[in-house]
Amino acid sequence: MKLCYKFNAIKGIQAKRDYFVTMIPLKMLSELFDNDEECVSPEFRAQRKLNESRVPNIRKYILENRDNYVFSSLAASVDGNYIFYPLDNTDSIGILEIRKDSKFLINDGQHRRAAMIEAVKVDKELGEETIPVVLFFDQNLSRSQQIFTDLNKNAVKTSNSISKLYDNRDELSVLTRKTIYKIEFFNIYTDKEKDNLGKFSSHLFTLNTFHKANKIILKNSISKDSEFFLYEFWLNVAENMMPWKELDNKMITKLDLRQNYICTQNVFIHALGKVGNYFYEHRELDMVQYLKCLRKIDWNRNSKYWYMRVVNKHDKIMTNSKSVLLISNLIKTEMGINLDSKEIIEEKKVRELQED
Repeated sequence: MKLCYKFNAIKGIQAKRDYFVTMIPLKMLSELFDNDEECVSPEFRAQRKLNESRVPNIRKYILENRDNYVFSSLAASVDGNYIFYPLDNTDSIGILEIRKDSKFLINDGQHRRAAMIEAVKVDKELGEETIPVVLFFDQNLSRSQQIFTDLNKNAVKTSNSISKLYDNRDELSVLTRKTIYKIEFFNIYTDKEKDNLGKFSSHLFTLNTFHKANKIILKNSISKDSEFFLYEFWLNVAENMMPWKELDNKMITKLDLRQNYICTQNVFIHALGKVGNYFYEHRELDMVQYLKCLRKIDWNRNSKYWYMRVVNKHDKIMTNSKSVLLISNLIKTEMGINLDSKEIIEEKKVRELQED
């Protein structure tokens, strides 16, 4: 064929149809996959509309991790003529020739493709590197929308917890893991893979919950002593939470703790994050002594303390940011810490609701 692309390729078969896995240089992505499809309505496209706000973050990831970035393969449909020339002694490895007037459409990986094109503009050497692309030949692109649906409908989003478990680039994820590992109670009762726990789960917390709480504590202000601060804060919290101690001493069960107390709820852990942030910003205070006050607070969800603060009129746990603030308000008040003006306003509101 004249005027054709030539790629090293491996031929496979799915649903009795040939498909090919190729390695395409990044500098060719803009030539093969144009953006014309972005301008038409959804029913005439084979892909969701590009979310341009995602592209800069992926581009940044590539450029900041130039020596160790990694991407999985793209998937694309091709409407055009092709010839596959197998190498000697094999029928699955060879050279794939595709006419240059063929139409290429991305079925999976459009944001990666767009980010790689942008990254090559910044670092020309990236253009010589390659990305695996799975090519499905689709006459008139009649199957492209179905290919997109089939590739995506069975995909399961990675949980936030397991992402934090495996992420070594995010400093806060690393600090959170280290803190959990060092404190026996949290290491035993924190699920490091799931984001949502059933009532009969052997765990009480998720890694993602502590990551969010630590983000509240540090407010992206990570310093040399942040690791020690987080360890000292959470260790003393664990030492002074009496229901957790009762669980350790087998005085109550995990089910009892989960159903009858608020101190395993995500909203409670996030509220502790607000308390931790106060101590993080007021290092002159003796945090260890203050946290001993946790022992005197009644954490039973039926306590009058929690009505309309975190437990609503229907006895359901409220998980919004206001409840996070109101729980931290109560903890700080019990510790003898003065509330700021915003906290005082919210306290007045919740006490009025409690009195109704």
